[in-house]
Amino acid sequence: MFTPSSDDVRRFFCEAYRKQRSGEILSPMDAIAADWIVQHPEYADVLSDAEAALARDYSVEGGQANPFLHLSMHLSIAEQVSIDQPPGIRAACNALAQRLGAHDAHHEIMECLGQMIWTSQRNGVPPDSVAYVECVRARCA
Repeated sequence: MFTPSSDDVRRFFCEAYRKQRSGEILSPMDAIAADWIVQHPEYADVLSDAEAALARDYSVEGGQANPFLHLSMHLSIAEQVSIDQPPGIRAACNALAQRLGAHDAHHEIMECLGQMIWTSQRNGVPPDSVAYVECVRARCA
């Protein structure tokens, strides 16, 4: 299994943005990333300078949102929905998207995903995918 470093993730998004802007051929993953990048024009300056992106600190103490984490969560959710893993995430996402639109639905799902990861790490237990999907379903109501 591939476990990219934070620098790998930052390079990936900066490169996908560069390719998209210059009209180069995008890999399937680049294309998915570019679709989400387009929906976040506020990240353009960060993504335009890979070296600065690598040097930047997005610690909690800094109080600034990490655009690479945000975009990575969009990619994770898109992949989960595409393969319906965990089971039920596709239907829950689609229901939420009907109510809010796809982008806002992803942002709601991010809250549930973050909560699941935080709980797992805090308690030293595997992620609870059932609770995750239930959290998304609850946001549909």
